[in-house]
Amino acid sequence: MKNLRKYGGASYRVALIHGGPGAPGEMAPVARELASQWGILEPFQTADTLEGQVEELRAVLERNADLPVTLVGYSWGAWLGYLVAARHPTLVKKLILISSGPFEDGYATDIMKTRLNRLTEVERTEISALLEKLNDPTTEDKDTTMARTGELISKADAYDPIQHKDEVLAVQYHVFQSVWNDAEELRSSGKLLQLAEQIKCPVTAIHGDYDPHPAEGVKKPLTNMLNDFRFILLENCGHTPWIERQARDEFFGILKEELKT
Repeated sequence: MKNLRKYGGASYRVALIHGGPGAPGEMAPVARELASQWGILEPFQTADTLEGQVEELRAVLERNADLPVTLVGYSWGAWLGYLVAARHPTLVKKLILISSGPFEDGYATDIMKTRLNRLTEVERTEISALLEKLNDPTTEDKDTTMARTGELISKADAYDPIQHKDEVLAVQYHVFQSVWNDAEELRSSGKLLQLAEQIKCPVTAIHGDYDPHPAEGVKKPLTNMLNDFRFILLENCGHTPWIERQARDEFFGILKEELKT
């Protein structure tokens, strides 16, 4: 699998960073929506360590972007964009965080509980069994198990979704496991939030009010740490704004305005 797709014109000033970790391709609908106005890079993260993904993204930007670039990170990709903006500030003109995970541990304690409460009893039983399989070292095809887990989580994360195609190219459990362990440790230590001191560019966070990742876990920590920070809350919107019937148009309107500045 190549680690980059390009959309639009020859000048690439915007990069869309997917979530997961290990869910390449899911930003394609956003890229297509924006490509009539901007040249868009859609990097795929293939490295299986947090530091590896930071350096992989840096290299992709240096080779392909018209620097400095606007980074638009979704879910895990919001953290990855944040890390690149902190460690390589000359590469990033602006940082847009979509549906970011919380930046402090205390805000993350009820995320899975919220998701489970939104599922049926049958679905809760299934996801419990799937998680056991993922934690079992004898399970052979963890990619398929993770894919089904993701389907159930996505159902819980959505408020009023339109019909849409899942555009993830390949679920990569080993990437998820390795990178997310590193990322959780970075947050738990307080170093993740501390890196905000190194970010020099404007930062905008866009978040749905129905997202199980609590909005306050992004808004409060970053408001206290960043000099140039905006937080925008979308009503009737879950974790993936571009599939939300009641928030999609507002989301794209906001995103396009942010990309103009």
